[in-house]
Amino acid sequence: MNLISKRVVLHFPGFEPLDGKAHRARYERTARQSGKVWGFEAQIGEIDDCDGFAKFDVRAASDLWQTASRVHVFDHDVLVRHLSAKPVTTRILDGFAACGSIIVDGGLNGYFRHAWRFGLFFIFPFLLMLLGLMLAATIAAAPMGFSLEVWHLVWSLPAAAVFFTYIFLPFAERFYTLHLFADWEMAVALGRMDRPKFTAWLERCASAVREALQEDADEYIISSHSMGSSVAAHVVGSLLEKEPALFDGKKVTFASLGSAVLQCALLSSAKALRARVALIARCRSVFWLDVHCLTDAIHFYKVPVVAASGHRNAPQAKMQFIRVKQMLTPEHYKKIKLDFLRVHRQYVLGPDLRGPFDFTLLTAGPVPAGLFPDGGLKEMPGL
Repeated sequence: MNLISKRVVLHFPGFEPLDGKAHRARYERTARQSGKVWGFEAQIGEIDDCDGFAKFDVRAASDLWQTASRVHVFDHDVLVRHLSAKPVTTRILDGFAACGSIIVDGGLNGYFRHAWRFGLFFIFPFLLMLLGLMLAATIAAAPMGFSLEVWHLVWSLPAAAVFFTYIFLPFAERFYTLHLFADWEMAVALGRMDRPKFTAWLERCASAVREALQEDADEYIISSHSMGSSVAAHVVGSLLEKEPALFDGKKVTFASLGSAVLQCALLSSAKALRARVALIARCRSVFWLDVHCLTDAIHFYKVPVVAASGHRNAPQAKMQFIRVKQMLTPEHYKKIKLDFLRVHRQYVLGPDLRGPFDFTLLTAGPVPAGLFPDGGLKEMPGL
């Protein structure tokens, strides 16, 4: 096995309110935890925030190997903040509008056809919000239900508003309801590609990625998590549209972790995204590694993303199946297993135990990414 000594990483995080500085801090914590488990040390350089996108250097080493990586983070925190900064009423209305768009575009049908758990993930926040609105409406209409005079609305309407604002919404936020409303709004935007702000941001991403690819390296990792996989597919696919030979002569891995590409690609309007998925799949210089986890409901477990995007005859992504409970101690796993978003984040977090997958080693370790799905970490020097 030829060890990787120098790597360039282009990382597209999921839909979280974290900027580049926060992602660097998370990476440092993750690397420290992975180092304790695997027996190496990682030094994380200071952040360089250029043109709105962060990058930092990582030097990981043990007694038998050392690897230098430059990690570029293409977080979409600016879009998350844009969607979350609206008044609550507007966020609720826009969220339900996104729900309707997804249903009309065939997304709901596609979700349940391919991954019923993802279908439940889709409908959950909207059903929960409908329940809250119905309870508030019941309180508001209570005087009429008890045949009281109309003037009693003077207390029932404020009571309904207080219940919804100060009791229901805080309870709903325990399940990230408004955050998920924004997530689905972004899914529609990435599917339909009809919002100039999103399109302009993707173009800026593509320009920065194109520049990062000019750096010399043994291996190039394009890692993406959750919603970030749709962003990465748009960015990388748009570059291949303009420059089909972009990756020629490079060793490139497109690593989608807990991928939600199909969250957007299953929408009938997502023609551009599906075409870009095909471009990535058919690019001979790119190895597509698609990491799945049985206990993660927020992705399309065992679903071939390229085929489900309408390209059955194209080369399919190589799937790697992992188990969160095999990466964490029993006590740690018991603590998080009911938090579906926390389980979903484990792909990019540090482990308690050695396993077949480790995000730090994927992006900063000596083993080529192409060996990961076939147990490549077992061949790490010193194990």
